[in-house]
Amino acid sequence: MGEFELIREYFARQPVRRADVAVGIGDDAAVLDPPAGCQLAVSADMLVAGVHFPQDTAPAAVGYKALAVNLSDLAAMGASPAWFTLNISLPRADSSWLEGFSGGLFALAGPYGLQLVGGDTTRGPLTVGIQITGFVPSGQALLRSGARVGDGIYVTGPLGDAALGLMGLQGGVSLSKAQRDHVIGRLERPVPRVREGAALRGVASACIDISDGLAADLGHVLAASGTGARIELEALPLSPVYQSLQEQVGWGPAVSGGDDYELCFTVPPSRQSRLKALADELGCRLWRIGAVEAQPGLRLIEPSGAMYRPNVPGFNHFSAP
Repeated sequence: MGEFELIREYFARQPVRRADVAVGIGDDAAVLDPPAGCQLAVSADMLVAGVHFPQDTAPAAVGYKALAVNLSDLAAMGASPAWFTLNISLPRADSSWLEGFSGGLFALAGPYGLQLVGGDTTRGPLTVGIQITGFVPSGQALLRSGARVGDGIYVTGPLGDAALGLMGLQGGVSLSKAQRDHVIGRLERPVPRVREGAALRGVASACIDISDGLAADLGHVLAASGTGARIELEALPLSPVYQSLQEQVGWGPAVSGGDDYELCFTVPPSRQSRLKALADELGCRLWRIGAVEAQPGLRLIEPSGAMYRPNVPGFNHFSAP
C-alpha cells in the first residue's frame, strides 16, 4: 500500500464536512475560513509508542486518545473545536491497524464536528502528532495567568484513575477485572471537557487541563499568575475504585498521576453563584478542592492537617530518572 492510497483509504473519507473548510485533504495546504469576531486557539500534541501508550495498545484506543488529548487543550482555553491535522509515523502500512486507528480517531471527531484537513505520513517508529484548531470569541480565551488571591480552585471530575490504569498495566497494583476495566478505560479513553471549558468563559479566572498531574499542572497556573495555593486532599474527588485502593496507593496517583484530562480552574468569590448555576445547567458536579493564596508555592494538606509532599511532582519527559 502506497502513501497516497493509505491517505485516501483511511483518512480522506471521514464523517465530518465543515462549511468553513474551502480546501481540505488532497492539496498542498488546507484553505480555511475562520469566523468573524473569533480568535483561533491552536494546540499540538505528540504521542509516542512506549512513552505515551504501551506498544500493544488497541489501535482504536490510540486514535481516540491522540485526538482526545488535543481536544482537552482546547477545552482548557474555552475554545470550540473546528479542524485538525494528523502527522503519523508508521513502522509499516498495516491495514488492520489503520482501520482501527482511523475508526477510533473519527469516532471522537464526529461528535465534536472536527474535520481532518491535512497532515503527513511517513515510515518510522509509531508516533502520532495532531495539531488542532478551535475558535474562541475575541478576548475570552481562558488563560493560566488569571488566578488571584482568594479564588476558589476547582476540578471537573475524579483524579488518579488513569494513573491507576497505568500502574495496573505495569504490575504496580493488583486490580479485579471490574477495577481494571474502569481505570484502563479512563487511561485510554479520557473524556475531554470541551462543553465545560466553553461554559467557563467569563466565569473562571484561570484554567488548565490535568495532563501531567494535579500538582504539576496547577503549579503552572500558580507560576503564571504569581500566586500560591492550598489544596485540601480530603476534598479531591476520587472514584469508588480509587477509594477502594487508597490504603494501598495513598494520595500519589491523584496528586501526581497524569492523563486524567480533567480541567482545573479558579473562580473569584464574586462569581461563585454563577458557577453554581453553571453546574446546574450543565448537569454536572464541580469540586472545590482549595483556594489561591498570596504565599508562593503549592501546599497539599492531609486530613490530619499535616503537609503532604509527593515523591514525584508530576510527569516530565526530560526529568532525571
